[in-house]
Amino acid sequence: MDYARPDALVSTEWLAARLNAPDVRIVDGSFYLPAQKRNPKAEFVEQHIPGAVFFDIDEIADTENPLPHMLPSPEKFSSRVRKLGLGDGSKIVIYDTTPMTGACRVWWMFRAMGYKDVSILNGGLPKWLAEGRPVTDDPTPPRDRHFTARLDNTLVRSIDDVRNLIETKREQIVDARAAGRFRGETPEPRAGLRGGHMPGAFNLPYNELLDPDTGTVLPADKLVARIAASGIDPAKKVTASCGSGVTACVIGLALYLTGSPEAAIYDGSWTEWGGRADTPIVTGA
Repeated sequence: MDYARPDALVSTEWLAARLNAPDVRIVDGSFYLPAQKRNPKAEFVEQHIPGAVFFDIDEIADTENPLPHMLPSPEKFSSRVRKLGLGDGSKIVIYDTTPMTGACRVWWMFRAMGYKDVSILNGGLPKWLAEGRPVTDDPTPPRDRHFTARLDNTLVRSIDDVRNLIETKREQIVDARAAGRFRGETPEPRAGLRGGHMPGAFNLPYNELLDPDTGTVLPADKLVARIAASGIDPAKKVTASCGSGVTACVIGLALYLTGSPEAAIYDGSWTEWGGRADTPIVTGA
């Protein structure tokens, strides 16, 4: 069984054969939670795939918003990625070190800004390194390129949108957090957040969509089976949520690959919903 939309992924073999291709741009989208006490940008400077640039989701963001790494305006997004040498007409390939979570967020951000020729390196930097492929500490010279950003509102949901979805059930809400957090049994990693989930939400932990040994996305047949086991109707649109809008994008990738309607991301996710006193929350399975 093949992916319905395979264009969202490229293999390490594919990228290795195109490292010097003039129309391919490589992006490191690595991201860590504060509790992990790792600096993705410093790690990028130490080693990265040749020709890569670093995409900082905490800086290419709406930094006026108190919530973490919220989607910026199209104008800011365009300005920042243009300075990274990412422009119209390029094939953009994103990887990270986790693997897959930060890369999925950056992939979704480009798609939300109307740019579709963007893919994720399946297995990320860990798979690349395990295969003995080249890395460097040489900086990639900046090359300004024109980038056109047009926000696709079908791929982004606000807190008011989610309130409406709970009432109308027009879209399925799917939560990418671990089951213990979804049920309200495990404390949230961010202080001050209530535990539990949105009424009517499905739980599909993002890590269950990845192969634990290779860090790659599950094969198509296993991906379809895991999505079905969550109770989601694959023919109906999904709004995905998580802790802060990052791992929800792994659900977005999985649904895209399997041919479901392209998922929207609730950008504020549980940091917003669980941090307020006026949002409905339920606990348990």
